Amino acid sequence: MAKILAIGIATLDIINTVEKYPNEDDEIRVVSQRKARGGNATNTLAVLSQLGHQCSWAGVLINEPDAKTIQHDLEQFKIDTRPCTILSEGKMPTSYISHSVETGSRTIVHHRDCPEFSFADFVKINHQQYDWIHFEGRNIAETAQMLTWLKQHHPNIACSLEIEKSRPDIESLFQLPQLLMFSQHYATTVGYNSAQALLASLPNHLNATCTWGKQGAWALTNGDIIHHQACPPEKVIDTLGAGDTFNAALISALLQQQNLSQAVEQACHLAGKKCGQLGFVDLITK
Repeated sequence: MAKILAIGIATLDIINTVEKYPNEDDEIRVVSQRKARGGNATNTLAVLSQLGHQCSWAGVLINEPDAKTIQHDLEQFKIDTRPCTILSEGKMPTSYISHSVETGSRTIVHHRDCPEFSFADFVKINHQQYDWIHFEGRNIAETAQMLTWLKQHHPNIACSLEIEKSRPDIESLFQLPQLLMFSQHYATTVGYNSAQALLASLPNHLNATCTWGKQGAWALTNGDIIHHQACPPEKVIDTLGAGDTFNAALISALLQQQNLSQAVEQACHLAGKKCGQLGFVDLITK
């Protein structure tokens, strides 16, 4: 078992399941509606906890009713929230998600009135207790300070950075962590038409992965680019959180001293399994 800290956001997800995604100006009924805790960092921790690791989250909680729903869910996954900043004013981030039965895909509209976790709060954490620290690629200026400080003061703690979206100056972070985790969304947004093209553009000394949906995932390691095919379920049920599941399985495999190629293979298998079920509960035991 390893001790893992993740820096990022938690959200309240309001998920409307629809037969198919509506056209503009359509009016449709939902098949079902549910509320769940979301957010990339906390999703990754929910999977890592089920993989046997001791997990902590550092983010922002606001003392309002939606936070109670989020905290209750994190407790179910045994995720420690003591590193969080707790504020008295504001609103927890909320994602309004349309989940299509037809394709299994999800479309998200996001609202937030919540500040980001700060560098000042990050340095108050007892970092020495952790074996791995994972960062969402957001809040770039503060995250750069966190990664730089960690590299200077705790160079032996492994750290990873998820790059899901293109944000101003996010490329300035790429030299700081031991592992970069790119999404297809980021790659296409910045002009690459394949995972290989994105990874080939990086300096050879970096370790990086890039997922590409049904085509699987690629990784850059020791200057070589490797690939593992996707492992889709018999029926796609819910793709929400598949990338976060991939990242969790990747981290867990690397903590078990597997090489990056082996870790990508395991991550593809678990991400595929996630796509075949709703949510994260019992992901490992099913």
